Amino acid sequence: MTAFQPRVFSGVQPTGNLHLGNYLGAIVRFVPLQDQMPTIFSIVDMHAITVWQDPAELTQQTREVTAAYLAAGVDPKKSIIFNQSQVKEHAELAWIFNCIARMGWLKRMTQFKDKAGKNAENASVGLFAYPNLMAADILAYRATHVPVGDDQKQHLELTRDIAQKFNNDFADRIKELGLGVPNPEPSHEAPDELYFPITEPMITGPATRIMSLRDGNKKMSKSDPSDLSRINLTDDQDTIAKKIRKAKTDPEALPSEVDGLEGRAEADNLVGIYAALAGKSKAEVLGEFGGQQFSAFKPALSELAVEKLAPMNNEMRRIMNDPASVDAVLRDGAERAAEIAEPVLHDVRRIVGFLESRRN
Repeated sequence: MTAFQPRVFSGVQPTGNLHLGNYLGAIVRFVPLQDQMPTIFSIVDMHAITVWQDPAELTQQTREVTAAYLAAGVDPKKSIIFNQSQVKEHAELAWIFNCIARMGWLKRMTQFKDKAGKNAENASVGLFAYPNLMAADILAYRATHVPVGDDQKQHLELTRDIAQKFNNDFADRIKELGLGVPNPEPSHEAPDELYFPITEPMITGPATRIMSLRDGNKKMSKSDPSDLSRINLTDDQDTIAKKIRKAKTDPEALPSEVDGLEGRAEADNLVGIYAALAGKSKAEVLGEFGGQQFSAFKPALSELAVEKLAPMNNEMRRIMNDPASVDAVLRDGAERAAEIAEPVLHDVRRIVGFLESRRN
């Protein structure tokens, strides 16, 4: 291999109701990537259990995320779709990365602090270490690109740090075994050959982070106690319209320039949602609605949201009515994913020095 094969990996947790933030921030962005390079999309159920999950709900929500992928246009013939727990290489590589990553790196992860809060001592070890599992998810396929939201950039930086440390720590061994790929950017700090790529983030579009409809300074979340804070992908047309109508705003008219959204978190969020749904920039949206009050903008946003989300909502329901077909997609995807990950883990075992005496 003279260069890493371009490959995309991304995943969505099967926890709580999927909402507009999951759709605009992740799932809808997966579709065009299928025609750019090989794509692997996972339902990351092992990440989900870092906090308690009802087992029956976890099963149902795994199928629901799969249905959302399919309804959004992710093609299981073009892409690999699977649930993470079905490919054991994720867990094995995560343990190896637990031994590569440094405690100081993980202590800097802001998401752990946000999720654990004052109860950090009672949080699971998995919640603390799950960025290492995220690195394993990506690097088990030697993925070169990951579409991420702003809140996941820190975790991808950790993935890059782990890959770099692995490449450095085992540089001689990688070269000895003939498993390296020429480093396109060798330096005093980086070896001439790499085993893992230094994965690149893909952050595109006007709405990389969708905020709460009740507080423009907080991310739209499945765990927010107020259902009015989010638009669920299973909401019907009347519910979508009601939530947008009740969305928090300010008394000022919409500005004509993007700079005018500064300091107006709720206005910025609603304009960003409109832009993402319409496939436009915020500047284009303000060119159309600048100077108008929210009493005029909200109905237009409601109409657009219903137009875009209602067909997907109906398709999700249709797919969910046939769980056997959903499971068949996941089974096929897991087999195809394992075909890529198994040789990678075979290499990694040899690189770190594990003696493989048992045939798999």
